[in-house]
Amino acid sequence: MIVYSDTSALVKALLLEIDTERVRSWFGRAEQVASSVITYAEACAALARRDRLHGPDSAALRAQVATLDANWSEFIVIPVDEHAAGRAALAHGLRGMDAVQLSAALGLRAFVTEYAPDARVAFAAFDRELLEAAKREGFATLDPTLD
Repeated sequence: MIVYSDTSALVKALLLEIDTERVRSWFGRAEQVASSVITYAEACAALARRDRLHGPDSAALRAQVATLDANWSEFIVIPVDEHAAGRAALAHGLRGMDAVQLSAALGLRAFVTEYAPDARVAFAAFDRELLEAAKREGFATLDPTLD
């Protein structure tokens, strides 16, 4: 199984909070983890925002970014297709970055279907609207209401 992770799932894997172990388990069971190129910047922004709200603790933030970097180097990184993201936004009423995430997962699934038809792509997120859109697109979803 390939897990497509949006930013909310990736950030859960980096921090110690509710559902961290669940996400780490999802990633650990996956053959590969993938995400959109935008996820790195969104994750850094989320980590910095958390640091501002709970800190600041520059050593902890550096450690979190180092963990992000180590994990990111193992990810399949999907480029942004702005037209596909626009179609996803229109079809599902998604916010812009959520539409980018869904369209990246759709592009990944199309590629996987063509080149490894037996592989399965699951979608991991902690945003209800995005998960519902992923389900409508036929993805198996990894979310906090499952497992």
